[in-house]
Amino acid sequence: MPTLARPDGCRLRFETHGDGPPLVLLEGMGGDIPGWRRSIPRLAERLRVVAWDLRGNGGSKCEPGDWTMTTFVDDAIALLDHLGIERAHLYGQSLGGMIAIETALTHPGRVASLVLAATHGGRPVPSRERAPKDRPWELLYAPGFPQARPEHVADDLAHASEQPPAARRAQWEAAHGWDAHERLGEIMVPVLVLHGAQDRMVHPDNARLLARAIPGARLEVLEDAGHVYHSERAAEADRLVLDFVLASGG
Repeated sequence: MPTLARPDGCRLRFETHGDGPPLVLLEGMGGDIPGWRRSIPRLAERLRVVAWDLRGNGGSKCEPGDWTMTTFVDDAIALLDHLGIERAHLYGQSLGGMIAIETALTHPGRVASLVLAATHGGRPVPSRERAPKDRPWELLYAPGFPQARPEHVADDLAHASEQPPAARRAQWEAAHGWDAHERLGEIMVPVLVLHGAQDRMVHPDNARLLARAIPGARLEVLEDAGHVYHSERAAEADRLVLDFVLASGG
């Protein structure tokens, strides 16, 4: 699988699929490319899909350091440059949504549209739920989903990569040191805000705040879906994203 070397020695794993308007997938904290495995084939039927592991995730090899949101934005722009993509649609989930927002604010000419999923723009409305210590992944799903679909969750866990604690801490500090709340009104590209109604990691009120703060943003809430809506409700989410991106032009 190809990698992109960064000046600090980090090597970012990426892959591309399909042809058409470019759509860059920006995963969440601890996520990886296989986490998009249900979505990539459908999206790649009409789009050029770029999937990559953020520094600290999956197959990307990096020594954790004093990362900021700008670090991740610089990685995203470097990947676009490497692939010869002048302007792309960005689909960011959780931490990836924050990276997408900051990229649109600091590099507006490189962004065609945004899908902001299960994320916030800074100063988040907190979630009060706590995961069982022996099943920390349970809060990723809507209540009752792991019990109703154990084979689905087992497949997700089988495809997930283990994130080193130092990398998780570096990502956490980058996210918690970032706040675009007062700048959201400066975003001038088409925006789809996508969120699971039963998200227990990032409270759904954050989606409503984003949709109100960003001019012209469209809000779609998936009922009975949690933080990993793209696992639980992949076909529905993919259809919304694909229709939105194609309607947004290039």
